[in-house]
Amino acid sequence: MAAERIRVLNRHLVPSQPAANATAAAAAVSLARDFIYTLNNPRFTLEQRQFYEDNGYIVFPRLVGEELLDECADRFRALCDGKVERGAITLMADVSLRQKGAKGEYLYNKAQDIVYDDVFSKYILLPEVLDIVECITGPNIMAMHTMLINKPPDSGALTSKHPLHQDLHYFPFRPADRIVASWTAMEQVTEANGCLVVVPGSHRGVLMPHGYPKWENGVNKAYHGVINCDNVPTINLEMEKGDTVFFHPLLLHGSGVNRTQGFRKAISCHYAASECEYIDVRGTTQEIIAEEIKEMAKRKGFEADFTDLWRYRSRLARGQHMNL
Repeated sequence: MAAERIRVLNRHLVPSQPAANATAAAAAVSLARDFIYTLNNPRFTLEQRQFYEDNGYIVFPRLVGEELLDECADRFRALCDGKVERGAITLMADVSLRQKGAKGEYLYNKAQDIVYDDVFSKYILLPEVLDIVECITGPNIMAMHTMLINKPPDSGALTSKHPLHQDLHYFPFRPADRIVASWTAMEQVTEANGCLVVVPGSHRGVLMPHGYPKWENGVNKAYHGVINCDNVPTINLEMEKGDTVFFHPLLLHGSGVNRTQGFRKAISCHYAASECEYIDVRGTTQEIIAEEIKEMAKRKGFEADFTDLWRYRSRLARGQHMNL
């Protein structure tokens, strides 16, 4: 059943055909030499590698257990209600919901920098997740960007929508091909409650200029989007609780409006090979977001260089700590 669900979720998968002879095996090895975005690792089948190479994402059904996800959801609600200390975690509120007086779980759309939290870190360091990450980053893995994303019922202003964007826009480290996101549905994710949308194959492009979309009711803080990218054809990633999508940082993706009365929660971590190196984003399209993140940190009483901010918010997840 799990294998069949992978085929349904990853619609473009070609049915796997085991090599029947030495010639077919040799052809598979030759193909592997042409792979750019994945590494030789037995955790990825040739079929899965090819799908990720072609599309820039892949979904694994029921990868994360419900018990852990429920524990993370309880922790998020406790944070929202002020029952536990936030520490270095930043809770971000939906602009339109705040104007309507929403509280707690109905107000906050994100808990960011959760990497050192005792509960959330169980997900970030989960072997089942890291085993797949390693197929893209290699054995030395840094957890770089961590968050629990909550999509409360929309206020009617459509601010629960997230514009199409590329995550590399936020990251001052390279190479991009050794970075990957894991994004796990904490409850059923549908088009109605604002599932992820992706543009398959867009990871083979370049980092495009981002900014705040000129939407009628505005957009939430740091919800940048690719400029002039509103009418690109997308695919909905509807997922069940525990399903996990892994995707490249150049993949164009976003999410829709939550038109239900329930929530749409997901927990996510961006991982990078610890061999990656920081770059100087001054004079690039990333300079604007760098200044915005530094200003947000300053308001919390934390003033530092952009790369230092990333060092403080990350941790070693597996292997050896090198450049990052």
